[in-house]
Amino acid sequence: MASDHNQPHLKRVLGRWDLVLLFVVAVFNLNVVPSIAANGGVTVWLWIISLTLFFWPQGIAVIELAQRYPGEGGVYLWAKEVFGDFHGFLSGWCYWTNNMLYVPTVMLYFVGVSVFAMGQGHEGLADNKNFAMAASLVLLALLTVLNIVGLGVGKWLNNVGAIGTFVAAATLIGLGITVWLRFGTTVTGADFRIPADPRFVLNSFGVICFGLVGLELASVMGDEIRDPARTLPGAVAWGGVVSGALYIGATLTLLVAVGKNDISVLQGIVQAVSHMAGEVGVRWIIAPFAVMLSISIAGIGSAWMGGSARIPFVAGLDSYMPSWMGKIHPRYATPYAALIVQALVSLVLVVINFYASGGVQEAFQRMLSLAVVLQLVPFLYVFAALLKFAVRGPLEGGRYGKGTLLFAGGAGFITTVLGIVLAFFPAKQITSVWKYEVTMFGITLAFLVLAAFFFFVYGRLKAQVVSAEEGELARPAERSSVR
Repeated sequence: MASDHNQPHLKRVLGRWDLVLLFVVAVFNLNVVPSIAANGGVTVWLWIISLTLFFWPQGIAVIELAQRYPGEGGVYLWAKEVFGDFHGFLSGWCYWTNNMLYVPTVMLYFVGVSVFAMGQGHEGLADNKNFAMAASLVLLALLTVLNIVGLGVGKWLNNVGAIGTFVAAATLIGLGITVWLRFGTTVTGADFRIPADPRFVLNSFGVICFGLVGLELASVMGDEIRDPARTLPGAVAWGGVVSGALYIGATLTLLVAVGKNDISVLQGIVQAVSHMAGEVGVRWIIAPFAVMLSISIAGIGSAWMGGSARIPFVAGLDSYMPSWMGKIHPRYATPYAALIVQALVSLVLVVINFYASGGVQEAFQRMLSLAVVLQLVPFLYVFAALLKFAVRGPLEGGRYGKGTLLFAGGAGFITTVLGIVLAFFPAKQITSVWKYEVTMFGITLAFLVLAAFFFFVYGRLKAQVVSAEEGELARPAERSSVR
């Protein structure tokens, strides 16, 4: 790790309520709810299982590891300190590269929702590949610029996005309750049973775990939090409780309003609001709702883009990636090089997935499943670290006792493995299973090979160059002492 003397200093601009709002906008992602709810009422049980065995352990892990290893880097720093340099790099690499796939899905979801704000008759634009791609790239460029200007500015998009999430979720759930009280529902107890063919439901478990990731995001920006030891625990608790309640409420509302067979993975939320607003006679609410939800989605993209870019920033400082990745902007004090690289790679992946898929919804589902696999890899290290502390110690310097660490580590690790494996089962939007599997295994393997290259090849070559340069600098001094 670069020494504190040489490491660029970032500004501490995030307070407790900034973090609570950041957690809500990062964890509670309405864009994943339709693809999950489309599998029926059984997903409610999957939500409860995941909240108990993945989300709660995640909160314990974030607080424990942030207290033991405060600083910029989050999952990268934690895995490095506990398991060594390569594991730290691999953890950070997967965390970063997953966002290259996930941020484009956020862009697609933004397109699917924002067309409702344009008025009736424009909804079909979301399925137009050229329009969807152009709009996604414009938003990607805007979010990149805002994050380069800095968290002091970019955090306001996160905060406004969180407020938009609250308003959108409250509107959705409020309309759902109103419709249920007035007209009842066609949902029965049978909808909550395990289906005869559970293949498509299996994919949703990985997406649910993916949807619950985000509590660690603030620790990735540890050097930008004011008084993190006092600020983080309360923010994690509040953000976690609110996000979990919103997820279950939103899923139930979609099932009540639309039904699993009619839910669109891109437009499901606005689709449900449109249906319910028509039933209760408030159709005027659709366009304002779409605007508010669009702001929320932009906030989600901003939060994940800004947070994950800190990983290559730290890796650049550690010399496992080009050193210019560790540069900060001379005026805004942000990792601008890492943000630009992330945006460019996301742009390429958007183009590739658009033209390799059968449609916009299939491209969305494929990129989402790939992001699930890469996103969950760092959590294998996070939960394994808790198990290591519980079994081998030391317990000093941490926050929790052996029993808590053992339960949280074991439950979280097993759930994470299941989430990764089940993501390889295709969702029902996939038209070609063999193309899906080839893409899943191929892109995942390619990212892992690139990680090994940067660590074992690039890192060593750079170390040799640095050693040679230091030797050249030492020779004149040696000759001068001889004289």
